[in-house]
Amino acid sequence: MSFGQGGPYGPGGGYGPGGSQPPTPDWAALADDTARRGRRRKLLFIGGGVLATAAVAAIVATAVISSGGKGDSGKSDKSASQLPAPQDLPSESPTPEPTFSDVAPPAPPKPLDIISSAKRDKAPISTGTLFPGDKAVGNGHEYSKAATAATKNCATAAQGGLGSVLTNNGCRQLFRATFSKDGVAVTVGIAVFDTKAAAERAKNQSGPNVASLAGDGVPVFCRQADCQASANAIGRYAYFTIAGYTSGTDVTSSDTKAVGAGRDIADYAFRRILERGNQQASAAATATD
Repeated sequence: MSFGQGGPYGPGGGYGPGGSQPPTPDWAALADDTARRGRRRKLLFIGGGVLATAAVAAIVATAVISSGGKGDSGKSDKSASQLPAPQDLPSESPTPEPTFSDVAPPAPPKPLDIISSAKRDKAPISTGTLFPGDKAVGNGHEYSKAATAATKNCATAAQGGLGSVLTNNGCRQLFRATFSKDGVAVTVGIAVFDTKAAAERAKNQSGPNVASLAGDGVPVFCRQADCQASANAIGRYAYFTIAGYTSGTDVTSSDTKAVGAGRDIADYAFRRILERGNQQASAAATATD
């Protein structure tokens, strides 16, 4: 068998039955068909990718909505549809405005007002309340307390014209105490009246003074010798002093020791009377709080 020249499907080929030559393929049609199948596969691939992406996005969105925005605690918050509408939220309660009374509170009582009238000056009174302790301090000087005495017959504790002055102005009680230091003794007498006016009259009308009080280590003094006397008043109280030497020596006009002691004890008596007013005023203010 002879073979012609040519390629496998060219002239001289002997592949067919009986040595006949097969038909030549349509290469252009085959190329077009292959190109069409390639484009179709590409479109299917792109379309499949788009659908897959859309499906993933839908799944993620569904997961976000279903999760409700979980916080760190892992608990789901309420969705927007479950939150109360604005009209359902509780309204704020109005803050009440403060109110003030038009009536001013009463002013606290003044100590001097209290001790100026028997109707207001109700605290207990005695030698113990007027002359407490065993010392007296006046103007920074300290004196030892000796005898004390109290009487409702005020004239019996006075000398000379003072007795009638006390009686005529309505003296209720007279409290006395004697204090001494370095050979000088001072007796102070505090006379109690119903009103401030009565105490002022007794001070202004006083003559010779309160009677000195001996005892508890202090001898009789200022009964024969010249002594230093004083008279003053605060509120419904008049207070008197007589100061001299326990040796019986006269107090002269140039004397400073006895005169100074009399002033010290007068200062002490003044502060003790005023303290009565302070204590009662403080108690009244506390009771009204």
